[in-house]
Amino acid sequence: MPRAGFDRATVIAAASELADEVGFAGLTMGLPAERVGVRTPSLYKHVDSLDALHRGVGLQAVGDIDAVLTRAAVGRSGPDAVRAIAEAYRKWALDHPGRYAASIRAPRPEDEEYQAVTYVAVPILFDAVAGLGLTDERAIDAVRALRTVIHGFVGLESNDAFQVERDPAGSYRFVVDTLINGMRAEAAIGGPDTAPLHDGEGP
Repeated sequence: MPRAGFDRATVIAAASELADEVGFAGLTMGLPAERVGVRTPSLYKHVDSLDALHRGVGLQAVGDIDAVLTRAAVGRSGPDAVRAIAEAYRKWALDHPGRYAASIRAPRPEDEEYQAVTYVAVPILFDAVAGLGLTDERAIDAVRALRTVIHGFVGLESNDAFQVERDPAGSYRFVVDTLINGMRAEAAIGGPDTAPLHDGEGP
């Protein structure tokens, strides 16, 4: 008899918590089974493999990031929006290291559900850089630069790569502000935008 309230959502929620505790790479089928109080074979009724479990954690994590960035950007534009997005993402990633690691796995091309969730936050980033005066193809470059800066810094910080006695938060603000200043300078220079963005196009 299945435990009351035991379903796929319960398994993924437990696995997501455990990913933060033991690391995404250390997540096994047995751990969430123990957490929810069932035997491991019972998990396979809801999640048919370890890969499916990892996918579920990643999918949930990307959805969480979408919600975090949406809240951060509400009522803001331009530099304020870029800073708010960057700060919110860093805080979420540091608070949820296992889920962050799950979120940066590229979805399989045939996984339409995962692909769709991955692109939910993309318009938020384009709106933010548009507020700096960058549109069309330069907006693609700007969003790619923003994603690179955020993921690069947070990835290094998550792995304790910064050993010098300087608060990473200050360095992060410096990097983000430097990027913003560069985008503003690029917008001021102007230049031809050779092709408009198409609906649903991502960086």
